[in-house]
Amino acid sequence: MGNKIRITAGDVSMTAELNQSACAKKIWDALPISARASTWGDEIYFGIPVSCGAENPQETVEMGDLAYWLEGSCFCIFFGPTPMSRGDEIRPASAVEVFGRIEGDAKQFKKVASGTKVLIERAQ
Repeated sequence: MGNKIRITAGDVSMTAELNQSACAKKIWDALPISARASTWGDEIYFGIPVSCGAENPQETVEMGDLAYWLEGSCFCIFFGPTPMSRGDEIRPASAVEVFGRIEGDAKQFKKVASGTKVLIERAQ
């Protein structure tokens, strides 16, 4: 089982489990991280002070995936289609490294507006 984190954005607070990737470890080691959310379709993203290389870049992701955007050094939360999606797929702007997954209904993040403070910390 991977490390667990808590993501709090406005009134939304959810836990997620990190996978065993090198990117997940770097993010874990950098916690806590605080930033302001930007939204792009059904995605929240924000810059983080972590640099990850490509391990297993993906062009599409699943509902609830947490990913690192390689081109922008951003933490991304996916909870539905983005402007780049075709059909039912969830497509980031460009390749991402998936490093974890939300536990529960990721669609809760639809309530989070751009500019909302986001805190990522280790879950107890």
